[in-house]
Amino acid sequence: MNVPAKRLPKSERREQLLETALAIVREQGTDALTLGYLAERAGVSKPIAYEHFGTRSGLLIALYRRIDERQAATAARDFERTPKRLSDVARLMGESYMSCFRTAGPECHAIFAALKGDEDMERVQRELTAGYVEFYRGLLAPYAKVDEAELHRRCVAIVGAGEALSREMSQGRVEEADAAATLAVLIEATTLHA
Repeated sequence: MNVPAKRLPKSERREQLLETALAIVREQGTDALTLGYLAERAGVSKPIAYEHFGTRSGLLIALYRRIDERQAATAARDFERTPKRLSDVARLMGESYMSCFRTAGPECHAIFAALKGDEDMERVQRELTAGYVEFYRGLLAPYAKVDEAELHRRCVAIVGAGEALSREMSQGRVEEADAAATLAVLIEATTLHA
């Protein structure tokens, strides 16, 4: 029998619920994650879980956003002092992208897969992708041999390539260093060629 959880401020309770949800996904997969089971594992009533997330999709989206926010903060730290040469920027971009997915773990891809077809998740995914595209565009603009519109499209392609390589990496089909190096080569080639 679970001991009732002590009363926490709303933001701390949400954080506790997200940590518990991530542990459930890590241990049992996304199919095991329901708001009722989350409430039970966290030692709170079901209404508290529903109040924070509304639906199972809302919970999964909150988890995905949380992982993404942590990854974005890590990437921003990686680029606090952007190197001066494109090859160094491309290498750092590749390493940072793969490092982010390694630290996020396979649950990131599992959460995304569980939300395939969810309209809200599709909107969130477009929003997050747009943020990464803009971040990469800013990093690569000083080296680009193409106009802004073409650089934007190429950054969309870089994000897609990074996602595909990270999926291969998380499934054990490619080593992190190799995935990072491949992405760096693509970034450099994409930026330099008109």
